Amino acid sequence: MGDLVHDEDAGRTGVVSDVRGGVYVLRPENGPGQWLCDDPGRLMVVVPREQRRDG
Repeated sequence: MGDLVHDEDAGRTGVVSDVRGGVYVLRPENGPGQWLCDDPGRLMVVVPREQRRDG
């Protein structure tokens, strides 16, 4: 959790905020909202959480 990823199918970039029963919950990097991804193979890590925390 915390990785910035690009969701190929949704055409969106967001942060992984939770995983529930194998379904990834993503939120926009900025602003409200969320969407679900049940195929983690379509997610590409843009910035790992470790790098995001380092600022």
